[in-house]
Amino acid sequence: MALGLLRRQRSRNASGAAQGLSVPLPPGAGRYGCEVVDPLGQPMGGAEITVTALDSHRVVAQGTTDPYGLFMATLPPGSYSVMAVAEGLTPARNNVDVAAGAVLPPVRIALLPARQLELPPSGTWLFDPPHTAIRFIAKHVGMAHVHGRFTRFRGGIRIAPDMADSQVSVRIDASSITTGNRTRDNHLRSADFLDVERFPHIDFNSTRFVYRGGSRWTLNGTLTMHGTSRSVGLDTTYLGTVNGGYEQELRCAALAKTELHREDFTLNWRSMLARGIAVVGPTVQLELDVQAMYRTAETPTPPE
Repeated sequence: MALGLLRRQRSRNASGAAQGLSVPLPPGAGRYGCEVVDPLGQPMGGAEITVTALDSHRVVAQGTTDPYGLFMATLPPGSYSVMAVAEGLTPARNNVDVAAGAVLPPVRIALLPARQLELPPSGTWLFDPPHTAIRFIAKHVGMAHVHGRFTRFRGGIRIAPDMADSQVSVRIDASSITTGNRTRDNHLRSADFLDVERFPHIDFNSTRFVYRGGSRWTLNGTLTMHGTSRSVGLDTTYLGTVNGGYEQELRCAALAKTELHREDFTLNWRSMLARGIAVVGPTVQLELDVQAMYRTAETPTPPE
């Protein structure tokens, strides 16, 4: 059905599309659609689409294109960043403004062949918090997904001459968790969940970068949360290096994702359910949208 709707939108202007759309928009909402194609111009099914609000860094829509390369989302009015990612191809990111009552014609996103991006210079890079977001998505038990983020953290990347020996470290203030609901946030900080009084920090320390081709890497490391450490692998897309910012600093960017199982960190959701506590589900999708600033050419000595 979504395919038919988007095809009708192609043949009309924005006003005509709104009239021909059989699925009504919620009051005050707008609709965004895109068509992702591969380097030969063919529809790209299974491409990952992430829509992020530019003001809050919150992921508001996420999914994959259908077999015809189409993706559609109903969104509140605002400005968004849309990222399209597919294995072996260069990620594409663009911005879009959504207005209330508007049905935007599908945006054509062409993914280009992946190329080996020039890696960042060796040295120490520090996360830039205003341009970095640590987000999570969890399914609320019996309800829709819960979107949240951590607002206080620090981290850095030490780029070694051999990228495989590079290191990433992140420390998150566990009490900075926010989902937009004060009651739920207080519960997540309590001894029932993160227990921030006893375990104030969530730490990640990498062990190795593994190259997957194009701009894709796997970042292996150890995540420590709630007093428990587990090995995790982050699917990472390197987005390149640019000069930018107020002081024209050299910056690099990357997007990293992983899935966590709460029981691996002794967060027992079943016992909470037994006591009638409303909690998020047993798996959590974690995403780090990182921008880091170059600070010094010093690099660690790789272990022998």
